[in-house]
Amino acid sequence: MPTLSRYYIRVGLIYLVVGLLVGFILSAAVWLNLPPSVAALRPTYLHLLTVGWLTQMIFGVAYWMFPKASKESPRGSARLGWAIFILLNAGLLLRVIGEPLLVLRADLGLGGLMPLAALAQWLAVCGFIIMTWPRIKER
Repeated sequence: MPTLSRYYIRVGLIYLVVGLLVGFILSAAVWLNLPPSVAALRPTYLHLLTVGWLTQMIFGVAYWMFPKASKESPRGSARLGWAIFILLNAGLLLRVIGEPLLVLRADLGLGGLMPLAALAQWLAVCGFIIMTWPRIKER
């Protein structure tokens, strides 16, 4: 298994555990007598599971298992692969930190974090498509 795939899959599993923990906190907030502001974690919960776990797993397995592009460069550019990994995770971490802060502390002026997070994730997805497209071919 390529190193990059291992990173995607391991980080994805970490996000799965963290996402499910956040989901537990959200569902048990009343039972645990937590403040209503805990509801600000709902978008974080969804992003941790969809982008953090599901998307990372898809990217990691696709990078590993899709047909080889060529003998010289079987998986495409390794630099692009790592850039995608960094952009995807940077965007996700900006969301995980910034989204609850925007809801709870709008006075901090962090409104620019969400477009930056979205741009990083969008660039990661575009990079993934560019890197993966040549590997989708007939036998």
